[in-house]
Amino acid sequence: MGNGLSEQHPIFPSLPSFQSLHIAILGLDCAGKTTVLYRLQFNEFVNTVPTKGFNTEKIKVALGGSRTVTFHFWDVGGQEKLRPLWKSYTRCTDGIVFVVDSVDAERMEEAKTELHKITRLSENQGVPVLVVANKQDLRNSLTLAEIEKLLALRELGSASPWHLQPACAIIGDGLREGLEKLHDMIVKRRKMLRQQRKKR
Repeated sequence: MGNGLSEQHPIFPSLPSFQSLHIAILGLDCAGKTTVLYRLQFNEFVNTVPTKGFNTEKIKVALGGSRTVTFHFWDVGGQEKLRPLWKSYTRCTDGIVFVVDSVDAERMEEAKTELHKITRLSENQGVPVLVVANKQDLRNSLTLAEIEKLLALRELGSASPWHLQPACAIIGDGLREGLEKLHDMIVKRRKMLRQQRKKR
C-alpha cells in the first residue's frame, strides 16, 4: 500500500514546515500492530496478514486542542526472525509504539524481554514509549495493572518515559488518546534536549 498523503507546500514558505514524527511500531507477531496502523490511516478495520517485512505510512492525526500532527509510522514484523531488524527502524526515531495482546498472558514474558531489549539500546535511551494494550474489549483480557507488572514497565527507569494505553485496534478505541500522550512525551523530550544543548 502506498502512503496516502500528498506532500503539501507550506502557505508561508519562510516558515519551516513541521516535519513528520518518525515512529516505530513494534511488538510480537499477532499483537495487532498492522491493525493499529490501518485503523489510524483509514479509520476503519482492515483485515491484515502477518507482516513479512514492514509497512510504512505517513498519517495526519488530529489531536486535542485543534493540533494536527503528521506521524511517519514504520510497522515492523514481529516474528522472531525479524526482531533483530527492529533496531534498524528505531535508529533516530522520535517514539516507539509497542503493541501487546492483552489476552495472550503466556507471551507477556517474551514481550517484556523484547521491549526491555529495544529500550536499553544506547541510541534509544530516552525515546518515549507508548505501550498499547490491545484487545482490551475481550472478556479475558488482562487488566492494565497486570500488564504493567508483567512487562515490568517501572523497570524501564527514568531514561525511558512511557505510557500504558488500553485500546481496541479493531474499533480504534484508545489509539488517539495514546498518540496524544506519545506526542506530549516527544515534545517534552525535545524541549529538554534543546535546553541541554544551550547549557553546553
